[in-house]
Amino acid sequence: MPQLRDSGNHSTAPLDGRTRGEVDAFIRIFGIETEYGVSVTGADAPCDAGQTAMMMFQPIVAQARSTNTYIENGSRLYLDVGSHPEYATAEARDPMDALALDAAGELVMRNLAMDAQHRLREGHGRRAIVHVFKNNADSAGHSFGCHENYLVRRFVPLETIEHELLPFLITRQIFTGAGRVGGQGFQITQRADFLDEAVSSATTRSRPMVNTRDEPHADPDAFRRLHVIIGDSNRSQWATMMKLATTHLVLCVIEQAGREGKDSGFARFSFADASAANHKVSRDLTGVEASFDMADGTVMEGGAVAIQERYLEIVERFVGQHPEVCSSLPRTDVHEVIRQWRRVIEAFRSGASETFADKVDWLAKRRLFDMLRNRAGSRLSVSKLEQLDMDYHDVANGALYASLCRRGAMRTLVNESQAHEAIDVPPHDTRAALRGRFIQSARSHNAQYSCDWTRLSLTSPNRMDVTLLDPFDAQPSDRFLTILEALQ
Repeated sequence: MPQLRDSGNHSTAPLDGRTRGEVDAFIRIFGIETEYGVSVTGADAPCDAGQTAMMMFQPIVAQARSTNTYIENGSRLYLDVGSHPEYATAEARDPMDALALDAAGELVMRNLAMDAQHRLREGHGRRAIVHVFKNNADSAGHSFGCHENYLVRRFVPLETIEHELLPFLITRQIFTGAGRVGGQGFQITQRADFLDEAVSSATTRSRPMVNTRDEPHADPDAFRRLHVIIGDSNRSQWATMMKLATTHLVLCVIEQAGREGKDSGFARFSFADASAANHKVSRDLTGVEASFDMADGTVMEGGAVAIQERYLEIVERFVGQHPEVCSSLPRTDVHEVIRQWRRVIEAFRSGASETFADKVDWLAKRRLFDMLRNRAGSRLSVSKLEQLDMDYHDVANGALYASLCRRGAMRTLVNESQAHEAIDVPPHDTRAALRGRFIQSARSHNAQYSCDWTRLSLTSPNRMDVTLLDPFDAQPSDRFLTILEALQ
């Protein structure tokens, strides 16, 4: 296991009152980064992923003079290493806001793909089709990610994240896994076979489940940004909301234990080998049959469900003792999240997991694939199932997922109108509101500008910038208002 260290770039000054209050509260910033896979079928001439991705980003380059930009809702849109279009949601204080921004990202990618497809057909034939996959593995064996970001209090040691949070992240996949058809059969998660370390600062030479790069995009003395890599890219909106909300509640328990110098109760669930446990969870479609070697030398029976039950029990008790946790999420009902968490665990425990096939991606796929097998028998090949699997994740020209939603076979929490609105409207209660306001104003006045998560810069007609270090602060400073005035 690599040595885990914090960045040394911290001040010795005490935290100001506002930041101190944020550290002492249960509020959190959420974000989702999604790498999309691309391909072209039906073209008269070859068009590889790199060409396709660049065609998608031509309008972005024409407007921003770069393949890396921020859009009106405060989110980041860019072309990542390996020709993967990537979309990182703006800062959100609530899982439902992050979900709406994530849904907006799907529409942004679809729009870019359809525009590229129109232009592609001019030179590659009228039957050329652009596919954009919100998944985590392609047919060539390459893997790409969906990364969750959580703002976590600095006083929580990285070792605590590894030993107390990671078992939860591994086992929550029984209800957050996207499912995958492969040569070794059906699996719950798309990422298990590609993750080779538990915790690491690496991004390319290895694939850790949790990344420890110290890039908080906030006050580094108060917070760290927890970069979770283990999760799948979900089409299910319910799964997206639940993975954010339940992880938030587990982090609340861990953080409060750190404040009080007490035991969270989670340390006893640490795995002896996190990677091996991850593989077992992915292959145990019952959720209850796997056994795990634990770090304390014992063996845990009962599969992912047994561990999830224990996490839930601790969280339920904690919320009862700290009712203020409920107000940490402005638009998500914590008690309803707990009820849903309990229901899905009980469904697996009773052997009735299929009752969640309208909410859990891998269960939806398995239900559909089983139905097709029953109809077609041996005529249904693995390659055909793999095609259907990819279609499920195609946000540009896929038909399967949309069909399930129309028939009520997959539950949605954000409708298309809300997703379209989220393309242009940032969350109102984070600094994304300021970033979005700045971008909208700069574009409307054809000004030259740049920005990142913590800084807005105007380069023409005047050279000015403003730093936005507090992600919870949506109130415009005098400096921010001065920049807006310079655009008039």
